[in-house]
Amino acid sequence: MDAEPKILITLNIESDRHFQEKLPYVVDEFNLQYEASNFTPELENECVSGDDVASMVYTSGTTGLPKGAMITHSGLASNAEALVDCWRFSQDDVLLHTLPFYHIHGMFVSLNCTFFSRSTAIFRPKFDVEDVMYWLPKSTVFMGVPTFYSRLLKSDKISFMNLKNIRLFVSGSAPLSMALWDEFYKQTGHKILERYGMSETLIITSNPYEEHLRKPGSVGVPVPGCQVRISDNGIIECKSTSLFKGYWKLPEKTKKEFTEDGFFVTGDVGKFDEDGQLYILGRDKDMIISGGLNIYPKQIEDVLDSMDSVKESAVIGVPHPDFGEVGIAICVPNNFATDKEILATNVLREAKQKLSNYKVPKKVIIAENLPRNSMGKVQKKELREEYKNLFQSNQVVA
Repeated sequence: MDAEPKILITLNIESDRHFQEKLPYVVDEFNLQYEASNFTPELENECVSGDDVASMVYTSGTTGLPKGAMITHSGLASNAEALVDCWRFSQDDVLLHTLPFYHIHGMFVSLNCTFFSRSTAIFRPKFDVEDVMYWLPKSTVFMGVPTFYSRLLKSDKISFMNLKNIRLFVSGSAPLSMALWDEFYKQTGHKILERYGMSETLIITSNPYEEHLRKPGSVGVPVPGCQVRISDNGIIECKSTSLFKGYWKLPEKTKKEFTEDGFFVTGDVGKFDEDGQLYILGRDKDMIISGGLNIYPKQIEDVLDSMDSVKESAVIGVPHPDFGEVGIAICVPNNFATDKEILATNVLREAKQKLSNYKVPKKVIIAENLPRNSMGKVQKKELREEYKNLFQSNQVVA
């Protein structure tokens, strides 16, 4: 195992029995107290420096093998202090925490705001719509992924809930569509604050706290202690006090991901608007080059998601014998009652009215859902693999 752990604490020791051969010590939570009684406690404080590794978080691996990002004590502390300031946390706040604890969003970003402001957290075991609806009126802050907000909107209670105590809804870890942002505002009167970050950087930009300054589709401006720039090829690069120390056991990979002047290359394509607010156009690996023209899937997805008939969409590039690569759209409709072919035709017709010709998807596919990881990110790698032979020479669609 790459991380070389010494102990595994598990909920079900039988299901994780295969770890017994790889780890010196495996114990279930119920026997942990008994097992621990066989050890002599070490009561001394551990002396650490800010540059010491506090946690090693493995990236999701959506584009390759997971890598262990080494996050330091000073990185965690500086980012928490910046977010407490940006998001106006105080001792009076009550955070409704439903995010998974194995991801930086729940383990650090959300919870550290509570720790560093000495406020309160309502810690729930998982996200559940009915459970969240019960606790929201008792909370002041809620943080989630776009999927959480989408599921809340499906409840007929959300529009009538008493949300006067909530001062802040935050979204991250996956792109928040403008259509979802608009619908949530329409039903609740709250403008979701979207921010941007990743395991290697923690949070590097945030929409302003003031609601009238927030922009749907934007991830805001750099947080204190962070510099963000766009490279000549459109890639977002950042330098901050919260940057990770490097990838565990991968010094060459670490070196490759930094510029000569110390900026981390995120791999995301972005742009700044006239107010200095950042917009994410997609992953560099997701960019489509069709007939020599660059196509950014996020721009097309925003158009598709704004259509009345489309619940959500994913645009990917697939091989094409003529253009080299073309974009196709996989759309989840709001209503499956309509024939799939009619739905696809209508989506394509509307797309042609709103997009430049080279950006119009060459094919629209209607699907029941999109593949996602545990944090709600659409797994485009799976979609590209599924549809890679769509335009084989004997299947070319005009």
